[in-house]
Amino acid sequence: MKNLKRVALPLLALATLYAPFSQAEAMSYQLNPEHTSVIVTWTHFGFSHPTADIANTSGSLVFDKDHPEQSRVDVTLPITQIDSHVAALTKEFKGAEYFDVAKYPNATFHSTKVMAKGDNKFDIEGNLTLKGITRPVTLHATLNQQGMHPMVKKQAIGFDATGTIKRSDFRLDKYVPAVSDDVTLTISTEAYAK
Repeated sequence: MKNLKRVALPLLALATLYAPFSQAEAMSYQLNPEHTSVIVTWTHFGFSHPTADIANTSGSLVFDKDHPEQSRVDVTLPITQIDSHVAALTKEFKGAEYFDVAKYPNATFHSTKVMAKGDNKFDIEGNLTLKGITRPVTLHATLNQQGMHPMVKKQAIGFDATGTIKRSDFRLDKYVPAVSDDVTLTISTEAYAK
């Protein structure tokens, strides 16, 4: 029994020391809505590429650069905040024929898989829920910077990401195909350590 204790106690001590170091690289962050930009772009009858913004996007992410497959992202997009920069169109977007924000005020994205692609680039697979409909979406992300933020004095991280969705997948198919079914999401965010 004494021999068992002699071996077990150092192993237990070593295990408790090892756990924090093995998890030290993974860090949890909170998205900063003031430095998070979500822009939606589509093709309008082939003539132009209008945009709309979704302000006050919030969420969290856990990132481990050495083990990106253990990273995850959860984002809430307040569709009530969508702004097309054309008052009549913004009102139409918020109405029942489009986003129906009275019934579905938010969209959410929850990652299911993160894959490193090299050169600070990552593919983030996940599920986008919009108007009560959930579909898989892949975001192509670039890590801009990770480290101490000089203004907020916290650990911070910044990403840019793009992805494409088919609006008809979410019952948003008015004027398809004259107005493109494919919609591009462009996201830029800063997130600060919790």
